[in-house]
Amino acid sequence: MTVKPEWLRVKAPQWERVGNVKGILRDLGLNTVCEEASCPNIGECFNAGTATFLIMGPACTRACPYCDIDFEKKPKSLDPTEPTRLAEAVRRMNLNHVVITSVNRDDLPDGGASQFVGCIEAVRSVSPKTTIEVLIPDLCGNWEALAVILSARPEVLNHNTETVPRLYRRVRPQGSYDRSLALLQQAKTLSPTIYTKSGIMVGLGETAAEVQQVMQDLRQVDCDILTIGQYLQPSQKHLGVQDFVPPEQFDAWRQLGESIGFLQVVASPLTRSSYHAEQVRTLMQQYPRG
Repeated sequence: MTVKPEWLRVKAPQWERVGNVKGILRDLGLNTVCEEASCPNIGECFNAGTATFLIMGPACTRACPYCDIDFEKKPKSLDPTEPTRLAEAVRRMNLNHVVITSVNRDDLPDGGASQFVGCIEAVRSVSPKTTIEVLIPDLCGNWEALAVILSARPEVLNHNTETVPRLYRRVRPQGSYDRSLALLQQAKTLSPTIYTKSGIMVGLGETAAEVQQVMQDLRQVDCDILTIGQYLQPSQKHLGVQDFVPPEQFDAWRQLGESIGFLQVVASPLTRSSYHAEQVRTLMQQYPRG
């Protein structure tokens, strides 16, 4: 088994603040991807008073072998109170920027688009100055459902490509690289002023050249923001780590991304899709859109 390097160790959080965030989440009966997906940054983010909300979960209809979210339980019916409870958490946590993601809900005709809209509208009603980022599944290529989500006008539309095309069959067997690119391209067609974002994991056996090609492909569909982070194996039953990518390689990818036109590239071993997501507010001031 490959030994985890020094650069992947995280600092212990201040548990008093972590407990406060957890208390709000438990009180309101909300799920977070931070907890369900065993994110290594949970201590830092909860300590900073932030969280990435996981709606329509925690059971997923797909079984991606890298992900720690439960896929063995049967998904429940959508809870009409979830948007209101989420908005109350945003108010209590005083969030300037909120990230709302979901499990895959391939059992629903719209993939859960209506629930995303409900959450966006509920947050707007109680905290109109909070910027909203939605991290959505591929919706099985249902662009009408995508249009429904975009009609609620989130500031950022995030959809992760996750890995390089060669590894999709092993890493993301129910996904499609071309479909993910098409989603990001369609988002810009439907909402030209939206900021689009995507993320990939490394350490699964991809080459540096393949990562660079994904970066080029994302720019071809006018993706604005990119995150790159090290894959970590959640448990022995998940895909193993093939290699630990050194920090200097992440720096090189960040510099490349900026040189080819990404407005923002967040790349480091511990980077995750919504890591320091609130930085997009600064980006929006630098590159304002109508």
